[in-house]
Amino acid sequence: MAFSVMVGCGETYFAAFALALGFGPVASGMVATLPVLVGAVIQLAAPLAVERVGSNRRWVIACTIVQALCFVPLVWWAIRGHAELWELFAAAAAYWSAGMASAPAWTAWMATLVPDQIRTPYFANRNRLGQFGVFLGFVVSGLLLQWGEQREALLPAFAAVFVVAGLSRLVSTLCLWACREPRPPGRDGGEAVRLPLTKRIIAAMVRMSRRPSGSLVTYLCCFVFGAQFAAPYFTPFMLRELGFSYHAFMLVFGTSFLAKALLLPAIGRLASRIGSLRLLWLASLAIVPLALLWLPSGHVAYLAGVQVVAGACWAAYELAVMLLFFEAVNARERSGVVTVYNLGIAVATVAGAACGGLLLRALGETWEAYVTVFVVSCIARLAAIPILYRVRNTA
Repeated sequence: MAFSVMVGCGETYFAAFALALGFGPVASGMVATLPVLVGAVIQLAAPLAVERVGSNRRWVIACTIVQALCFVPLVWWAIRGHAELWELFAAAAAYWSAGMASAPAWTAWMATLVPDQIRTPYFANRNRLGQFGVFLGFVVSGLLLQWGEQREALLPAFAAVFVVAGLSRLVSTLCLWACREPRPPGRDGGEAVRLPLTKRIIAAMVRMSRRPSGSLVTYLCCFVFGAQFAAPYFTPFMLRELGFSYHAFMLVFGTSFLAKALLLPAIGRLASRIGSLRLLWLASLAIVPLALLWLPSGHVAYLAGVQVVAGACWAAYELAVMLLFFEAVNARERSGVVTVYNLGIAVATVAGAACGGLLLRALGETWEAYVTVFVVSCIARLAAIPILYRVRNTA
C-alpha cells in the first residue's frame, strides 16, 4: 500500500508535471513513456546483479531505495520552477530503471513467500489494497495541486506531492525489509547470466517460443502497444482539450483506482471459478472499445462513469496477467521471462506512445486529432486479440 501511495502521488503525475513546466502534450506523453524503455534495458542486468548480491530480497531493497531518491531532483525542479526536458527524462528513466530492475527479483521472491494454495485470494486482496493506496495518493495529490493552482503556487504544490511520494517509497522499503526470504536464489543460471546481453536475450526468447510463456508475452506486448497508442494522451486531453481543473482531473482518474479497489474481491472470486486465462479473455475484449467511450461527452460525471468500467476491466486484466505468470511459467525460468517481458512491454509502450504522438502532432493536436488517436488505439487493441488463441492452445 505504501508503494501504491507513491504511484498515486508520483508517476501518475509525471505527465501533468511536464505540462505544468510548460511542455506540450506530446512531450508530456513521452516523459511518461520513453523512460520506461530505458528502465527495461537497464533491468536486463538484474539477474547478474542478483547473482552477485546473492539475495533477491537485498537486491529489491537496494532498488527501492534508489527509486525513492529519484524524487529528490523532481522536488528541486518544482521549487526552482524550471527543468530542461532532458532532465525530466533522466530522472524518470532512473525511477523506472530502479523499479523495473527490482521486478524479476521481486517476482521470484514472492513465488517463494506466498504459498500456492492461497496465491489467487492473496494477490486479489493485495491488488485491492494497492488500488486503495493509489487512490489515496492520487486524490490527496489532486486536491493539493488544485489548492496550489488556485493560489498560483502550482509548482510548489508539485514539490510537496513528490516529497510524499518519496517518503512513501521509503516506508514500503521498511516493509520489504521486514519480510523474510524463504529460499535464496539458486546458482543454476550463473553461466547464463554471464553470456553477452544480446545472446542472453536471444536465448531467452528462443526458450520462450517453445513454451506457453512465449505466446503469452507476445500477446501482452501487442495489446499494450494498442493501449499505449492513446493512454499517454488522456492527461493532456483532459487538462488541455477539455480544460479540466486538477480537481476534475483527480475525480475522473481517481474513480478508476477506487473502482479497482472495490471490485477486486469479486474479480478474484471470478478468477478462482473460471481461471486466469478466461479472465484475461474477458478483460481484453472489454478493454478494446474503452477509448471510444471518452468521445460522446466531456462531462465529469459521465467520464467518471466510464472510468468505473475501465477500472473494473483493467483490474481483471492485471490480476489475470499476474496469476498467469505464476501458473504458465515454471519457477526456474520465471525471473528470465519477467525480464524479457519487461523489455517487450517497454518497447511496446514507447512504440505505441511514439506512434500515437506522431499522429497527434501530424493532425495538429486538435479535437479531431485526439479522436483519431483514440479510434486507432481501439483498432490496434482489437488486432491483438487473435494472438490469444495461441495462448489458449499452448497453455
